[in-house]
Amino acid sequence: MTTTASGRRTGRASTIALKLLMAVTGVVFVLYVLVHMYGNLMAFGGQETFDTYAHHLRELLTPMLPYGGFLWVMRVVLVASLVGHAGAAFALWSRANKARDQRYVVKKAVRATLSSRTMRWGGVALLAFVVFHLLHLTTHTIDPAGTGGDSPYLRLVEGFELWWVTLIYLVAMVALGMHLRHGAFSALQTLGLTSTKKRYRVAQGFGLTLAIVIAGGFSLVPLSVLVGIIQ
Repeated sequence: MTTTASGRRTGRASTIALKLLMAVTGVVFVLYVLVHMYGNLMAFGGQETFDTYAHHLRELLTPMLPYGGFLWVMRVVLVASLVGHAGAAFALWSRANKARDQRYVVKKAVRATLSSRTMRWGGVALLAFVVFHLLHLTTHTIDPAGTGGDSPYLRLVEGFELWWVTLIYLVAMVALGMHLRHGAFSALQTLGLTSTKKRYRVAQGFGLTLAIVIAGGFSLVPLSVLVGIIQ
């Protein structure tokens, strides 16, 4: 009995650690997408503004770092966070599946939202989108519009002038918004900030607001290009 109790405590502790890892890495991603969204919105300032912004990103912390060094540091942090986030998510999902195999006489009704039910597959879809996004606008391996130039602004605009490219991004933003909504709430719950009804509602509202701001902000640029506001 002592061994069983000790094993359960260890299991609970490791589960909490995994949830904390997801929460911390989730914060890293939220901060990144907020800054990234801010940079994308500079497209409304025109080609010179956007291209200057893209160029300055590569000069950050020089000469302490080589040209483009800051971006590589950021990429390493993001990749490490992605590995930790995805690994923790898979471990928790695996444990949840094992727990479901056990049959209980009493079953509790669990409140689930569309965002919570689609977290796993939404995460997979976002990962696929990130790969497409990097190949499209970072490495330029994929060039749907055939731009072939050095201007980040022209690559962005000419890519989004294609309706199917814009559609891919908009669908991804819906997935991102749903992921952020439930993820932000879950992170606050893991940190013990949803213990009362009022805090629970605040956490739900925070997750929804964050999802609308970030997903909506990212969607503005492709939509504006598609309808001709950004040219």
